[in-house]
Amino acid sequence: MNRPPNNTKAQAGVMLLEALIGILIFSLGILSLVALQATSIQLTSDAKYRTDASLLANRLIGQMWASGLTPAALETAFESGGDQYNAWLADVQGIDGLPGVVAASSGIDSTLPVVNVFNDGRVEITLFWRTPGMPLTGETTTTSCVVSRHCHRVVSQIVRNP
Repeated sequence: MNRPPNNTKAQAGVMLLEALIGILIFSLGILSLVALQATSIQLTSDAKYRTDASLLANRLIGQMWASGLTPAALETAFESGGDQYNAWLADVQGIDGLPGVVAASSGIDSTLPVVNVFNDGRVEITLFWRTPGMPLTGETTTTSCVVSRHCHRVVSQIVRNP
């Protein structure tokens, strides 16, 4: 009678250990995929905000071109506080506009768009926005784009042919 060698006790639990290591590797892969998806969703929403800011700025530049006004009249109508600026600002703050665009108040930094029109017809439009998780304070002045803040700056030249 041939008996197999008695090695079964030496290998007891090896299969369980292999299964646990396999489950660990599989779990790490799934967690990595979940983290990758969360990052891609955040980057997609950031890209949407940048695209919306670009479209809103280009819309204002189009309104400036279509108005036929001189640079001095453009400054009066379209710079911050002008009647055309206020109409455009309603679009920026509307449902399809940028999130978190508000005037400065107690404890909240301003994220209102800044429009500068110069005598040579040059126009600078700077839009700011807050993503849903951003704090309401701790940002720098609204006249410049810095790394810690979400902004989009457009510079254009509006000149009429004589």
